[in-house]
Amino acid sequence: MDQGPPSLELVQELAQASREFDGTGADPERNCWMAVHRHVHGVLPSEYDIREVPEELYLAVLDARRALS
Repeated sequence: MDQGPPSLELVQELAQASREFDGTGADPERNCWMAVHRHVHGVLPSEYDIREVPEELYLAVLDARRALS
């Protein structure tokens, strides 16, 4: 079931949230993935976490994050 494109508000919120992880590594791809993972699954990923995140949402958050820089 397709939920449609993510809302701009959610994308911006997650892009900002990804900055929380900059202290552990200045890797925008990783940090955006972590923010999206936490949003989707309710927890941060563990070392061996292989749960998927919605690619469209991840890419939108990553684009928004790059625009913030």
